[in-house]
Amino acid sequence: MASYLKIICLVIFVIKFTTSCNNSNKETDKRTVFNYNEMAGVTSLDPAMANNLENIWAVNQLFNGLVQMNDSLRVIPCIAKQWQVSEDGLTYTFTLRDDVFFHDDKCFENEKGRKVKAKDFVYSFTRLFDARVSSAMSLLANIDRTEKTNYKGFSAPNDTTFVIYLKEPFSAFISVLTMKYFSVLPFEAADYYNQDFRRNPIGTGPFKFKLWEEGTKLVLLKNENYFEFEGATRLPYLDAVTISFVKDRETAFMELLNGKYDMLSGADAFNANEVLDKQGNLSTVYQKKFNMQKQTFLKTDYLGILVDDNLDLVKKSPLRIKALRKAINYAFDREKMVKYFRNNIGFPATAGFIPNGLPSFNANIVKGYTYNPEKVRQLLIEAGYPEGKGLPEITLHTTDNYLEQTEFIQAQLAENNIHVKISVDKPSVLRQAVASCEYNLFKKSWVGDYADEENFMSLFYSKNFAPVGSNYTHYKNPDFDVLFEKVIKEQNREVKNVLYQKMDQILIDDAPIVPLYYDQVIRLVGKNVDGLTTNPMNLLNLKLVKKQPSSN
Repeated sequence: MASYLKIICLVIFVIKFTTSCNNSNKETDKRTVFNYNEMAGVTSLDPAMANNLENIWAVNQLFNGLVQMNDSLRVIPCIAKQWQVSEDGLTYTFTLRDDVFFHDDKCFENEKGRKVKAKDFVYSFTRLFDARVSSAMSLLANIDRTEKTNYKGFSAPNDTTFVIYLKEPFSAFISVLTMKYFSVLPFEAADYYNQDFRRNPIGTGPFKFKLWEEGTKLVLLKNENYFEFEGATRLPYLDAVTISFVKDRETAFMELLNGKYDMLSGADAFNANEVLDKQGNLSTVYQKKFNMQKQTFLKTDYLGILVDDNLDLVKKSPLRIKALRKAINYAFDREKMVKYFRNNIGFPATAGFIPNGLPSFNANIVKGYTYNPEKVRQLLIEAGYPEGKGLPEITLHTTDNYLEQTEFIQAQLAENNIHVKISVDKPSVLRQAVASCEYNLFKKSWVGDYADEENFMSLFYSKNFAPVGSNYTHYKNPDFDVLFEKVIKEQNREVKNVLYQKMDQILIDDAPIVPLYYDQVIRLVGKNVDGLTTNPMNLLNLKLVKKQPSSN
């Protein structure tokens, strides 16, 4: 009964709010609501659990951190108006704004949101060490919680100064802090709501929480006291944001056509064969109905190959032979795959593992693989399998979402005398098996958590072996490791570029992976929406969005 009443209240609220937005009364007809659909759903509004894109998008509207990433991937101020890094790279000192307030809520005295202080960041960051509430613990490994820092790692000398102490220099650290994990929240709210804070978020963001009926709709309202301005105008421009959770893409697409939604995001959110032509452009029939946004995405899709000779699984596999791994890389046409199976969404991965969109990416320096049957033939001879003779069938593990792509790879490899069997797993099964080193060959992708190449290269650092780390291939190369340990301390961007390019080429030459494509962000957006920008992190920023009232 309680759930039923919640749904009734939700429907009444949404009807009233929508009605007020469309009211002809001059005082209300300028109110605007941005509506989008999230097929995968939202599982938590706690920044400590901002571990997937769906949660991150919602959390980004509600919370702020010390710094933020702009659309050009540059770290810029947010609640911290400036910062300094010590000469040894171990101490980060942030000076905070003094005009940032938490959202009003009953957890505060008189239900009025108080001013953010440096001790709130100490509390918020320390909270991330609790495995019961946080999925960010691996990102905190370099925080110095020794006697030197009174076993805390953070300090607040005064209300507007926050200090972070590191064990070792880490040049990507300021980029790491743009992640939503590192948002500030009030201890009063976390204490008051306890485990239910995930659905009662109190932050400082441009929008504040109104209600959430899980699996149905999430409603956020404008924060009238938000601290950021555009010129003389206090942000945000929108009056509200509503998020729906329709799982059927055909239904969601019809709602976009009917004007209920202002945006659909991702190639999986609609039928690309219907909406796009083979060049990846918006079909003529839809060009008058909405706009399409495409943007480089920090995401690389690839096949991973387990290469750890200490594992029995590898000892028994022909994939232990480098020449065979390189032959697989040459044995299929990435350009055809992207064109015919992705409607030209993304770019063929013919350079390294680092995707275009990051500063070090340079296809003229890092030489990857293109379709070349003659090289496949030569490499098979080198591997000891001339014309594929004696080469056992190899199993490729994937999920249903990528079946067409892997079937294309399978067919082209077969034409080149490399025979592959496809095993379709549930996503959760594949994730667990890959992390546990149970598969020799698997389809996977990596999305940048922050805008630094270190995030991609760390997948191949030998001290990050899965399941503890994210080195799922168990790749180990001493030369690569030396460069990795050098680059993470390097502050000069040009020097970093050179080091990352050397690392990427070593990786490509050793071939523990088969890069497939560098992905793109793709969104369908209503014609009456302005100010919705894209960025290579695919972070949804709604504080600058304007929407013309619907004429319906």
